[in-house]
Amino acid sequence: MEGVACTFCGCVCDDIRVTVRQNEVIGVERACTLGRAYLMRPQHGEGVTTPRVNGKEVSLECALAEASSILSRSKYPLIFGLSNTTIEAQKVAVRLAELIGASIDSTSSVCHGPGTLAKQYIGEPTSSLGEVMNRADLVIFWGSNPAESHPRHMSRYSVMRPGLYVPRGRKDRTVVVVDVRKTPSARAADLFLRIEPWSDYRILSNLIRLVKLTPVHELTPVHGSHVHWSQIEALKECSDESGEDREGRLPTPDTLQRLASLMTSCRYGALFYGVGLTMSRGGMMNVTAALRLVRELNNFTRFVIIPMRGHGNVAGIDNVLAWRTGYPFAVNFSRGFPRFGPGEFSAVDLLCRGEPDAVVVIAADPVSSLPVSAAEHLKRVPTVVIDPYVSPTTEIASVVLPCAKAGISASGTYYRMDNVPVPLKRLVASVYPSDEEILGSIVARIESAMTGRREVDAR
Repeated sequence: MEGVACTFCGCVCDDIRVTVRQNEVIGVERACTLGRAYLMRPQHGEGVTTPRVNGKEVSLECALAEASSILSRSKYPLIFGLSNTTIEAQKVAVRLAELIGASIDSTSSVCHGPGTLAKQYIGEPTSSLGEVMNRADLVIFWGSNPAESHPRHMSRYSVMRPGLYVPRGRKDRTVVVVDVRKTPSARAADLFLRIEPWSDYRILSNLIRLVKLTPVHELTPVHGSHVHWSQIEALKECSDESGEDREGRLPTPDTLQRLASLMTSCRYGALFYGVGLTMSRGGMMNVTAALRLVRELNNFTRFVIIPMRGHGNVAGIDNVLAWRTGYPFAVNFSRGFPRFGPGEFSAVDLLCRGEPDAVVVIAADPVSSLPVSAAEHLKRVPTVVIDPYVSPTTEIASVVLPCAKAGISASGTYYRMDNVPVPLKRLVASVYPSDEEILGSIVARIESAMTGRREVDAR
């Protein structure tokens, strides 16, 4: 089967070749190590095998009835997760949140949420990964380690692959990595700048100042790649192999000046930022500074910025919530209309304050990934989990609903990290319904119960 999309990470590579025999995936080609392991996971006999209510195996109908009953009785429910399920399921989840007056949040609020907030203030000069592949001659990874987190990003999209205006691929590109430690990505870069932890905002602000001081008329047009190897060598002379400056400072003003010159003289630049930028001290302001820097660079050349989204469809839930409610995450429907409140309606904050009286978890494992106080509250309230895999969250759940795996045993749509929609094929059949079907059944049951109550009240 050709043209299969891998849903493991935000790259959503859609050129995978998969061999299926007797309803099992037996071969995967072109995928990275992580994607191959994900697609080759056994589709049967692993993970959640039967619906459960309070630890006891029950029928699907019984589990759906119990989940609907829990949500119908709830006064302040929370819906969380949604970063590893399809656009189609996410739309139904938003409908469910509106129906029961719930707060709805995704994993975006605990990773790239600060970047989303920064975009609302500054805007985002961005592009597709295809445009980066065809045009970028300068690629910067800031607080990101794609060699380990997104193994095919460099080979398929940003660094190695030949493009329309970079026909020699890697030879026509300059790669810079900025991070607090030397990562495998840094070893593959032309230039690695090691910075002190929590210094991102200060360094980005200094780069903005240096770019603003650069006279546009002094730049000399260069045919082909604008990045001169003399600039790279000059930067390397300022630092040793670990990325530290010769004088021991991280980095020196001279190093920053040369980096600013490198950015203003390229033909097309792309800055990819990861959670090393969004989750360090400064958060939203770090990304705001990065966006301002890219905005200033567009006075000299074409420069774009793209977040390195981790989960397969975390960009998708941001888009679905935005087009259905006007807000990307941390949305509350308790008053009958959507309200946006990061810090107030974010899942971590709600759970740590002990406010939700029922929780729906979809394609996520908050017990493993959220703070202890949030996980403790999940144990105290009725929790409905829709997930194909066994996790600490399924172990404490009141209701567990197994589902088909998106992109493997369920079709649908994912959004790549650059917000390009990618269709998913169903590779194998599953005895379980999809997330979309399960959520649709719960919505139908709750709507039916509400209609019945209204009819009784009318009498």
